[in-house]
Amino acid sequence: MPLVEHLELPTFSRLREQGHEVLPLDRAVHQDIRELHIGFLNMMPDAALVATERQFIRLVGNCNRIAQFYVYPFSLNGLPRSEDTLEYIERYYCKFEDLKQQGLDALIITGANVANPYLQKEPFWEPLMEVVRWADKNVASTLCSCLATHALLKYLHGIERQPLPAKRWGVYSHRIARPDHPLLRGINTRFDVPHSRHNEISRRQLEAAGLTVLVESEEGGVHMAVSPDQFRMIYLQGHPEYDINSLLKEYKREVSRYLQGALDAPPAFPENYFPAAAAQLAREFLEEAQRAGASDSALPDFPDDKLEAMLDNTWGDTAKAVVNNWLGLVYQLTNLDRNKQFMAEVDPSDPLRMKS
Repeated sequence: MPLVEHLELPTFSRLREQGHEVLPLDRAVHQDIRELHIGFLNMMPDAALVATERQFIRLVGNCNRIAQFYVYPFSLNGLPRSEDTLEYIERYYCKFEDLKQQGLDALIITGANVANPYLQKEPFWEPLMEVVRWADKNVASTLCSCLATHALLKYLHGIERQPLPAKRWGVYSHRIARPDHPLLRGINTRFDVPHSRHNEISRRQLEAAGLTVLVESEEGGVHMAVSPDQFRMIYLQGHPEYDINSLLKEYKREVSRYLQGALDAPPAFPENYFPAAAAQLAREFLEEAQRAGASDSALPDFPDDKLEAMLDNTWGDTAKAVVNNWLGLVYQLTNLDRNKQFMAEVDPSDPLRMKS
């Protein structure tokens, strides 16, 4: 079943406007359909907070109709925020303390920007680990993205991420390493995933700690791995949630930094992302902007729309399928746990009578 609009979160209205099915709460409560309650810990910086929120909630809502999905966004203390973003979080997001009392079936944790090479020295470290310790005992499975993957692998397995010689960003071809794994059921053996990061954790590090690598790329590195139990913790280094223009927006920010003098050289294109015509258009824009800067003329407008029209999304369907498999397994496991709890409460002398 679809997402349930149980909060006043603007993302629900925007997804409905984009053609996604979002069920009003007053209709959801009258349907005798199984519910899944999913926490969404959003640690992204202000500029990406709402976009990331929408991307992940959209992925959940695109799953097969196994349940009604209730998504609960929340954030952490210790993350640098503007007053406007703090007001947004206060108005639309949930409180972790309330979610602990209410209970969740699964949890998604996003990446974050960091200023310290030692993650455990970040001010959000202990609040994040409080969530992780609670989730370990109270949710069926946790899906970690990007920086969250590196932080939890450090905390749970002592794995230190390694700096890359240069930023790895682009869209990379990946292959499935374990086609028999239930998280990868019905998925193509080769597919693309966007990456954008300065650090990585390698297959060797993961396997030495007893984790299983499920998806990797010769160029992009490991994308997906799971904890030794194969399900409780799912680690992503790539960004399958990205919109078609997410890397384009990132490239535009880097170009702006260069034109403002914050970078010594123009940024490289995201790898395997711009087709030839888009790359040529981007080069022409940069040349025109450089000429304008040299003559103190007004800079031309960045050709966002023209570039986006040339791009292809080669990862979205696979992302939907993986999240669908994940939530399907969460559904099965939580149903099994509830059945066990029910049977434990039944009076063995009369299977129709509940214990008082």
